[in-house]
Amino acid sequence: MNSADERLRRLEVLTDGTLSRLDVADLLDELLDRVRDLLDTDTAAILLLDPHAGQLLPTAAKGLEEDVRQAIRVPVGHGFAGRIAAERRPLVLNEVAETDVVSPVLLRTGVRSLLGVPIFAAGQLIGVLHVGTFAPRAFTDEDVRLLELAADRASIAGQIRSHKLEQTAALALQRSLLPAQLPDLPGLTAAARYVPGHDFGVGGDWYDLFTLPSGWLGVVIGDVSGHGLASAVVMGRVRSALRAYALVSDDPAEVLTLLDRKIHHFEAGSLTTALYAMVSPDRETIRLSCAGHLRPLLAVPGRPTTQLDIPVDTPLGLARAHRSRRTTEVALPPHALLLCYTDGLVERRDQVIDVGIKSLTGVIEADEADAACNTAMTVVAGGQTGDDIAVLALRRSPPV
Repeated sequence: MNSADERLRRLEVLTDGTLSRLDVADLLDELLDRVRDLLDTDTAAILLLDPHAGQLLPTAAKGLEEDVRQAIRVPVGHGFAGRIAAERRPLVLNEVAETDVVSPVLLRTGVRSLLGVPIFAAGQLIGVLHVGTFAPRAFTDEDVRLLELAADRASIAGQIRSHKLEQTAALALQRSLLPAQLPDLPGLTAAARYVPGHDFGVGGDWYDLFTLPSGWLGVVIGDVSGHGLASAVVMGRVRSALRAYALVSDDPAEVLTLLDRKIHHFEAGSLTTALYAMVSPDRETIRLSCAGHLRPLLAVPGRPTTQLDIPVDTPLGLARAHRSRRTTEVALPPHALLLCYTDGLVERRDQVIDVGIKSLTGVIEADEADAACNTAMTVVAGGQTGDDIAVLALRRSPPV
């Protein structure tokens, strides 16, 4: 077989369509096996980049499995793989010295020569692929090109793996942070909806219901800026903090003031809107404070549905405002419905938000809580939003 035929065979092995039909773990294993065979090396490893930590984490390996088991992290700019990540170009070491590597596993296994290339996805560095031999080896330009081709295949698997990990984490957060079932509430019926505006299944929108030791009911709806897992993590911390502050103050404005301080100190750069309401034990009164959030709707039998006439204070996380936050007390008549929602329900790119709010106000009636949520989601949202949506409805039951 001449050199041209051999090169074509090697390319076909790396671009074989069967690779794309494997799951992520099997794809990486098979790819590394093929790379070792084609380049006649003793080791092969893929390290994926953790961009937040600025480190490379061994993800799959052949001949260096201990690296993966020990989760040895390689800082970008340090060691062999770290240099490749920092310089974003291939690197060859014909003779490996102790100062050339970070991982002690490479030295213990007796690797003498190394070739590594960066792994890119959409122009962004996502990792490093390297191979090594136990005998000194002078890697060729052809070896570099073949390893770069393998890195292209590895980038697909790396993206799939990262997406699946983030999706799994996001779904776990959704299960832990959004109530799976709303509590039974004497004197009230409640219903809620949550629809993510993206693939991960959770974002920065949330709602919450909890009974306080005083017998008052805490009602929360909020929106942390951004999307996906990062916003969901911040949302979880904000939600937990609000619950804690609700135990130390019976004034919604004070609770939001304390929460604002927490966000400024621990979540700098995060912008959050929130509405916190407290419903009295007899269900006749609601105390509300609004931090940059949309005002809820109140539907009372025999009256037009309206937005509550309450002041809207600054969102949480902005530069400190001089004006104190305010609490407003309103009546909740028998059979009345309170509907809280996030802006994804009513905001559209091609219209001002007032149009969506007017549309929502026109269809919400003092109906059962679940029916009100259904109306909001089918008539108003209609599947036409790219943003998260949270809706929470409370209806005062008739007196017995």
